[in-house]
Amino acid sequence: MSALPDPQPPAVPFRKIVLVANRASGTNRRDRGAIDAAMDVFGDRATRMIWRPGREDMASVVHRAVQGGADLIVAAGGDGTVMAVADAALGADVSMAVLPLGTFNYFSRGLGLSEDPREAAQQILDGAPHDISVGMVNDRVFLNNASLGIYPAILRERETVYRRWGRRRIAAHWSVLKTFLRFQRPMLLEIDVAGETLHRRTALVFIARSTFQLERFGLNGGDAIHDDGFAVLVARAQGRRQLFWLTWRLLRRASEEGEDYELLKASSLTVWRVKRRKALLAFDGEKCIAPSPFEFRMSDRPLRIIVPNGVA
Repeated sequence: MSALPDPQPPAVPFRKIVLVANRASGTNRRDRGAIDAAMDVFGDRATRMIWRPGREDMASVVHRAVQGGADLIVAAGGDGTVMAVADAALGADVSMAVLPLGTFNYFSRGLGLSEDPREAAQQILDGAPHDISVGMVNDRVFLNNASLGIYPAILRERETVYRRWGRRRIAAHWSVLKTFLRFQRPMLLEIDVAGETLHRRTALVFIARSTFQLERFGLNGGDAIHDDGFAVLVARAQGRRQLFWLTWRLLRRASEEGEDYELLKASSLTVWRVKRRKALLAFDGEKCIAPSPFEFRMSDRPLRIIVPNGVA
């Protein structure tokens, strides 16, 4: 997330808070307990709404909340739920906050929010709204990252493994191994950036908007994000052996710019898939097969997000 001014206390307390949880979070015992704890902190001014992906569009949920008088919408869930609420709230006359319930929670952790639901809820009440820019890929919002290549394939395989074996760490590692073993050839890409067309052969292009995520893996590019742009990492790896080596160095926070990846900094870029027009695209954990070109840009409209006091 880009740098923010020092938050100031809101002039008027939030009058009506709507907490939006996706159906899975609403029925999961651990998440339900966290939601209940946050609702206790929010008090009588708060109501909850359940989002049913596939049955109801998030834009409709947010619209109903705003029409009902909500001046704060709290996204309760992981990065996918948070992204969906952000997409619907972008440019709307409503503030958005995050109650982190997911596994990684890169966006909320980058904001400085506690992963304890009561503490996070109090940080939201004590925080202040700020307008920020977010990333867009083909007019879809993303808050943390978007990617093409091996990483989206790992996410797809991980979902298959989770459905069979449950959400275990060993299952996540197995999905990486299976994807690497099935890997056949790198992508041929044309990247239009800063008035120049680059031709690259790579297994992965990773477009980052989260300084927290970059810092977690010891990667460069945070300055580009602070300047309201993207850190674009193009992996040098082209085959299985190089992919295993890259993963090992990432886990050890030992990756080096120039050796393991090429870093591009831009506020917009276009990526073309050569020969094979379609590609698997991932953005904040969501995935879709889409045709190129993939156009990345910063949003024209702001997202009004609640930032805890004391976070710069």
